[in-house]
Amino acid sequence: MAWLSLKLAADQDEAEGLADALMDAGALSVSTEDRDAGTAEEAPQFGEPGLSDPKAWNRNWVVALLDADADLPILFARLGLPADHEHQVERVEDQDWVRLTQSQFEPIPISQRLWIVPSWHVAPDPEAITLVLDPGLAFGTGSHPTTRLCLQWLEAKLQGGECGKPSVLDYGCGSGILAIAAVKLGAGTVVGVDVDSQAVTSSRDNAERNQVQASFHLPDTAPTGQFDVLVANILTNPLKALLPLLAARVKSGGRIALSGILAEQAEEVMALYGQAFTMRQWKEEEGWVCLEGVKA
Repeated sequence: MAWLSLKLAADQDEAEGLADALMDAGALSVSTEDRDAGTAEEAPQFGEPGLSDPKAWNRNWVVALLDADADLPILFARLGLPADHEHQVERVEDQDWVRLTQSQFEPIPISQRLWIVPSWHVAPDPEAITLVLDPGLAFGTGSHPTTRLCLQWLEAKLQGGECGKPSVLDYGCGSGILAIAAVKLGAGTVVGVDVDSQAVTSSRDNAERNQVQASFHLPDTAPTGQFDVLVANILTNPLKALLPLLAARVKSGGRIALSGILAEQAEEVMALYGQAFTMRQWKEEEGWVCLEGVKA
C-alpha cells in the first residue's frame, strides 16, 4: 500500500486552520513544519510550562498524509485553495515502519563507560554501564543535551565516590533514565517523581527492564523526607516555581543538579537557588547548562 504526502504552504495565521480543514477532508495525519528549515531564517520553537504554547512559524509547510488515489484538484477546491497554491507532492511507499523507526535510534554514548542502548541493539561495550531504554511517550531518552548533562553529572558524582552511596530523588523523572542511572552508578535509595502518570508508568517499566530497584510516584503519593542528592531535568520556569519544594527535599550538605536551562537563563536560576544552595555552573552543551549546588 502507498500514500501521498502533500505539503501546502501556509503563513502563521493560516497553518492551524488549514491543518484542521485537511483532517476534516479525510487526511490520515497532518503536521506542521518550518518552511525555512535548513536556512538562515530557521526559527526553533520551544514550549515551556507556564508559557503559552508556541505558534506556527512565520512560513510553514502543512503536511498531510493522504490515500494514494486522493483527487488533489477536488481537495484544493474543498479547501478553498487555487490550483496554483504553492505545494509539493510525494508518493510514500509502504515499508516495514517498525524496522525503519528502530533504525533511526542507535546506541548513545554518554561517556566512555556509560551508554544508552535501545533494546533491539547489542551493547557496543560489554564492560560499560548500559541503560536499556527505548524511545517512548515520556521525556528523556538521552538524545537531548539536558539529559546527557545530568547523566554525566551523576556519573561524575556517584562513580567518583563524592557522594558515597547516597539516596537520590529524580524530580520530573520522565522516562526514569536518571533514576535508573543513579542505581547503576551506585546510589542507595532512589525515588522518581513526575506529575505525568504516563511518565510514572514508563519509568516503572524501564526500571524493570533494567533490573534495578527504584520507586516512581506522582507527587501526592511520593515518599516524604530528604535526600542526599536531587536531580531535576525540567525547564527554567517550573524550576523557579519549584525552589521551595526542591530545597526542602535536600538534606543539609546535600547536592542538587538542575538542567533544562538555557545558557542565558543560568545566572537567573543560580541567583534564585542561591537562597538555599551554594550554586555554580557545572557544564554547558549546545546552549544548555547543568547547574549544581550544595545545600547550606
